[in-house]
Amino acid sequence: MLNKPVDDIIMENGKVVGVKSEGEVARCKQLICDPSYIPDRVRKAGQVIRIICILSHPIKNTNDANSCQIIIPQNQVNRKSDIYVCMISYAHNVAAQGKYIAIASTTVETADPEKEVEPALELLEPIDQKFVAISDLYEPIDDGSESQVFCSCSYDATTHFETTCNDIKDIYKRMAGSAFDFENMKRKQNDVFGEADQ
Repeated sequence: MLNKPVDDIIMENGKVVGVKSEGEVARCKQLICDPSYIPDRVRKAGQVIRIICILSHPIKNTNDANSCQIIIPQNQVNRKSDIYVCMISYAHNVAAQGKYIAIASTTVETADPEKEVEPALELLEPIDQKFVAISDLYEPIDDGSESQVFCSCSYDATTHFETTCNDIKDIYKRMAGSAFDFENMKRKQNDVFGEADQ
């Protein structure tokens, strides 16, 4: 049911039983969603600033890399949070030939968020154009075990997806009652297509 609005989350006796969209109800026993679907079940946990920069050059001192990640440690810039830079380019078919896209982000700590990412922007100079966005960060107020509504956290400032992966593993554990067993997912040596040996 892609590209359909969510009109309502149907609850019975405190548990989710379905999602209503355009007059139809899709029944379910569990629901996974992000905070935008259940604003009454999340709390604001902070803000993140992201600045998308279009460049005509690779980032200096990266050996002209077509992609890279840079983490500016918090203690080097007198902050409580690291500053992240993720750069990709035309080589990944995400920009015009010869163009690079860098995203600088960090957790907002002051009333002047753009100034907070200046150490990252200085690494990117000269910048052809930049787009600034400040987003609220939300987290669920309960674990979903009673309602069976399992909510993810908002995407934080990190660019390496570690916190997102940890959030997914946490949601799985809350839903299934135990941690996901990655050992069961390992393929056997001769198992090319994911099917057991015959």
